[in-house]
Amino acid sequence: MNNALRTRQRMFALALPLTAALYIGAEGTNPKGTDQLITTTAVALKVLPIAAKHHTQLYISGSLTELALAGVIVSYGAIAMLIRKRGSTAATTAVLLGGIGAFCGVVANVLGGINLAAAAAAHVSHDAAARLLVTNFNSGPGQAFTDVYAFSEFVAPIIMGVALWRSGRVPRWLAVLFALGFELAEQTASVGIARVVLQMAPFALAMLLLSVRIWRAADQVAPVSDDHEPTLATA
Repeated sequence: MNNALRTRQRMFALALPLTAALYIGAEGTNPKGTDQLITTTAVALKVLPIAAKHHTQLYISGSLTELALAGVIVSYGAIAMLIRKRGSTAATTAVLLGGIGAFCGVVANVLGGINLAAAAAAHVSHDAAARLLVTNFNSGPGQAFTDVYAFSEFVAPIIMGVALWRSGRVPRWLAVLFALGFELAEQTASVGIARVVLQMAPFALAMLLLSVRIWRAADQVAPVSDDHEPTLATA
């Protein structure tokens, strides 16, 4: 049982640097100028010619974004495993808010990058493609998913940073680095792979350091007899 728990916790730990790598890959491969909310015809007509030239790249970027957002859901849960007692309520809130927000982000990304690539590659006029994209974004569900995603991606990292700060399980500078690095990563535009890597470096470093902490915590699983469930040793 202890070995199974350690293995599970280490798999969670690996999700953090993998998520950071997917985030960087997604933003780094996204064609410059296409990471916009297509809420007006003017915006749609501006991005469609770019998308038409790079629709395969958009498909790749969109797919990496979907995987990165799935990784965010797992990562929030993994980070929460570090937190005991102090900060646990904030951590649970961050997991719920971050998970729901990431799911909404998956839907919003379909409305954006993937649909944009499909519309650009389809043999229809730009006017028709623009109307379709704008209608999708401005629909009730489209706006709802986009709004929830925008709210949660800003608030959830801050709440988790507060939880890490209060828990005392990591240095306080690491809690700050995680919150600020995550916020900076989410605001990073598609400006070329070199600048994307530079701007997302604090986020990637925080995720790597937290991954190491979670991995090491797996070694603190307390030994138990066959008649009892395993428990985690407290720090």
